[in-house]
Amino acid sequence: MIRPSYPSQQRRTTEACSPELAKSGSEPVLNVFEKSITDLQASLAAGCFTSVDLVRAYLQRIEAYDQHGPCINAILRLDPSALEQAAAMDTERRNTGARSLLHGIPILVKDNFDVAGMPTSGGALALAVLEPEKDAFQVRRLREAGAIILGKTTMHELAAGITNVSSLTGVTRNPYSLRRNPGGSSGGTAAAVAVSFSAAGLGSDTSGSIRIPAANQNLVGLRPTFGLSSRDGILPLSPSQDVGGPLARTVRDLAIMLDATVGEDSNDSATSGVHSHIPDSYLDGLRQNTLSGARIGILSEFFGSRADEVEVSAIVREAALAMSELGAELIEVDLPNVAALMRESSLIAHEFKFALSDYLAAYEGLPAKSLSEILDRGLHHEQLDQVFRLRDQPESPDTTSYRHAREKKREISLLVQKVMDEHKLSAVLYPVLRGKPSVIGEVQPGENSQLSPSTGLPAISLPAGFTRDGVPVGLELLGRPYSEQTLLNFALDWELSGNRRVPPIYAPDLVNGKAPPPLSGMLRITPDNEPACAITVKYVLDPCTGRLGVSTETAQVEQTSIIALTLQSSQGERPGPVIFHLPHAAPGQASKEIVLQAHHLRAALKGELYVHLYTQESPWGAARVRFAPSGS
Repeated sequence: MIRPSYPSQQRRTTEACSPELAKSGSEPVLNVFEKSITDLQASLAAGCFTSVDLVRAYLQRIEAYDQHGPCINAILRLDPSALEQAAAMDTERRNTGARSLLHGIPILVKDNFDVAGMPTSGGALALAVLEPEKDAFQVRRLREAGAIILGKTTMHELAAGITNVSSLTGVTRNPYSLRRNPGGSSGGTAAAVAVSFSAAGLGSDTSGSIRIPAANQNLVGLRPTFGLSSRDGILPLSPSQDVGGPLARTVRDLAIMLDATVGEDSNDSATSGVHSHIPDSYLDGLRQNTLSGARIGILSEFFGSRADEVEVSAIVREAALAMSELGAELIEVDLPNVAALMRESSLIAHEFKFALSDYLAAYEGLPAKSLSEILDRGLHHEQLDQVFRLRDQPESPDTTSYRHAREKKREISLLVQKVMDEHKLSAVLYPVLRGKPSVIGEVQPGENSQLSPSTGLPAISLPAGFTRDGVPVGLELLGRPYSEQTLLNFALDWELSGNRRVPPIYAPDLVNGKAPPPLSGMLRITPDNEPACAITVKYVLDPCTGRLGVSTETAQVEQTSIIALTLQSSQGERPGPVIFHLPHAAPGQASKEIVLQAHHLRAALKGELYVHLYTQESPWGAARVRFAPSGS
């Protein structure tokens, strides 16, 4: 049961409302962008708006950005009863007050959690009509806390990967870099929370499926100690490694979600006796300045050294150094043979086929009741074909190789515990991913993610920084058994020490309930010593996709006199590197559409890009004009 650490019921007045959530006339103007659970709950308690209003505000953002604009594709389906749920919570609030900080707050749930009245497809075309009769344990706990189940999110098919592709929904895009994957298998939840489609969300983690998407979306995500929260009602991948857990934009929101979803469940033997390890409230237990004096091990082997990994390693090393400046003592540690132990201790390939069949046996009328039938009928995504066929090979759930894997799981658990004891460590630190999120369609390495599932130890993903091209990087802290409070406290210290959370640029604030309109501009670039070489540039920029349409008109001039017309960044008074070549024809008109990446889009909106003209007469640069789009 959640302790009542929520705002007390009070006289409803708009005085407690922030400007973004104040009423305008008779209609509330709701800005839910980046709003925390505590922000929203305070405004709900003050009567600034209702939960019905709140649901509608999130639905507006989903309408604007999920299948339009940047087309994030994070929402699989919306719960048709969401507004009804909200109305019921509003009535209860008026009559008896709020149940908890989650009362009337919309939450999104990964599609491998059972939600009564909605299909549980696990991202699979084969399971699109599978409809459970009751909620998963964690979903039920959210409802008991007063949360509104807004809908279900996309996921990597049957949780069998870390890029978020599926036969039912296709690909989900990373809102920080639309050409990159969001991570998986909880990528839909992470992307949705990152772009404020809900206040927070539920994911599951078998081999990185909470922590990787959290890292890729600049979120905090927690994989709890195995058995801290129930697996009941979660479509299984590997029962010995599966856990469910929260993703959020702030540590306080993560703690609120954890308070609501942990606990003992008679339907899951792994949770037996776990109540003795759960505090009265993780939220109330949050403390600052806990990094001071903490001993944190640095796993050097987990830092990549390939060309595509060096930048990520440097960002996480810099973050670790910042933690030491907050008082943490960093100790370089070694886990002998850890790469082989992680590889050999994974139980997914041994358990998946049989766990899936057991789960599906309870349902009638499905197109397929086993992994073999899914493969035979082609009801899976092409990118999953090879891995599914490999995982369909075991003929028995009890084999020599399975027993070997379980032994290796025990071995790696003892090794990590021994090293943490020897060095008196509170946590171990390393990058969540050694490189950036892969481009959609390409393979995503994720070797670091197996340490927590193999040991059963809790791990939290925290924002570490951004690459030069604006892609989030995450660091992971692995703790001792049931040390979630310690990890949350470290995370809070880290969060409060700097601006760690930066929202994605492709899904900005709505304007009158809709995505902001395109921006446009016109400029004329003319060298002082070559007036005949004038070029008029007209452009239209979509701030939600980075698509830039450019048309130019060049005066009477010899084509050979123009070398290039470019879009470039600036470095003070000096030009930065070339980003794009703009079209030009002499004399005449030309047009082109280009797509700005997130960091270039951000620079464009700040007025930090310039159009440069290079000519035969002035090859070092004949003229430059600021690129400054404005509302159209």
